[in-house]
Amino acid sequence: MTKRYFGTDGIRGKVGVAPITPDFMLKLGWAAGKVFAREGRSKIIIGKDTRISGYMFESALEAGLSAAGVDVLLLGPMPTPAIAYLTRTFNCNAGIVISASHNPFYDNGIKFFSSQGTKLPDEIEHAIEAQMDMAMTTVEAAQLGKARRIDDAAGRYIEFCKGTVSGDLNLRGMKVVLDCANGATYHIAPKVLAELGAEVIDIASSPDGLNINEDCGATSTRLLEKVVVAEQADLGIALDGDGDRLIMVDHRGETVDGDELLFIIAQELQQQGLLKGGVVGTLMSNFGLEQALKQADIPFVRANVGDRYVMEALAENDWCLGGESSGHLVCRHLTSTGDGIVAALQVLRAMSVNDATLNGLKQGMNKMPQKMINVRLSEKKDVVSLPDVQAAVADVEARLGDRGRVLLRPSGTEPLVRVMVEGDDPQWIDELCQELVTVVEQAL
Repeated sequence: MTKRYFGTDGIRGKVGVAPITPDFMLKLGWAAGKVFAREGRSKIIIGKDTRISGYMFESALEAGLSAAGVDVLLLGPMPTPAIAYLTRTFNCNAGIVISASHNPFYDNGIKFFSSQGTKLPDEIEHAIEAQMDMAMTTVEAAQLGKARRIDDAAGRYIEFCKGTVSGDLNLRGMKVVLDCANGATYHIAPKVLAELGAEVIDIASSPDGLNINEDCGATSTRLLEKVVVAEQADLGIALDGDGDRLIMVDHRGETVDGDELLFIIAQELQQQGLLKGGVVGTLMSNFGLEQALKQADIPFVRANVGDRYVMEALAENDWCLGGESSGHLVCRHLTSTGDGIVAALQVLRAMSVNDATLNGLKQGMNKMPQKMINVRLSEKKDVVSLPDVQAAVADVEARLGDRGRVLLRPSGTEPLVRVMVEGDDPQWIDELCQELVTVVEQAL
């Protein structure tokens, strides 16, 4: 069954444009509450990032859940992975995140977590959408859900993050520049690193509701690169607006992306005898990652793009480590979802154990040149299956042979088609990628 509202990563869009409106959120809260209330008296936790619209949607969801007879725990601004963790520790039936992740402030969205801190199964999402078609009713006054704020949520999550690395890890003497993207980690990540002994220089850690992800964070590392070099820091850490993505910068000011970080963590877990099975990447993972893992005798499989699919592949193989080039890294042996802070600590642990720089650790993987261009769509259209586009893809693949690969993929969150070509000659793949982009644009 096709879902009307839920995409690969919850429900997301521009604030004020359906379905990202207060009336929809009221009904969504009620519908979700009715579905979870079928199991008896339910309790749902709500957290959000730092967007100004989060306050509006938090109130609407709270009202809808209360009308359905569901108790609500309010966390305020908290990273997405913190909400997954706290959903479990508070024994909630579900967790709700109000966030559009790495998108600009004028977007927002809703993510749900199950009682286990994982993404909701399809059948629950279908049930919520079916409930949205029903007339909204309110339970008897005595059965209305109660709401309360959790005052120590940040402290709980800080201790959890610190507990994911061995107790003897000491970052004393390490200078770290930390970019919180003016997002949900602004009051969490600096304390985690400082309490582990690091000297922390935090930037983009003053959210005002409008500056989340604005020229900062995991999607824009130029500022971080400059500050790392200027401060002669050991490394830089960039998180995104809701804290589930991680990109790092080495002491030279060079960006270290999700593929390279995945390799570093995998290699360290293997050396420690803690790597269970292999590594899950995605269709977008650099071919250099696959080659490096093969040389290290670490199995590697590709899932569809999206943390949901990475998690599904990890569960299917019963492996513990996976992630995306964008920096969404899942350490399944430590937590139930992608977590930027937890992943960063794993990298810092590898640096500490090996007495190595971040630049030194990434040398074991040689990234293959990759060119990706986003083609914006004016309307929803299956461009990838058009005959002219398929013929152009086949032609480029034939010319590349075993020297590279091609991928055309519709975005799961934006009206885009991502055109990617990977190969061993940067100039050549640029030309081939532009060829495909021209064909796609003409087909539109």
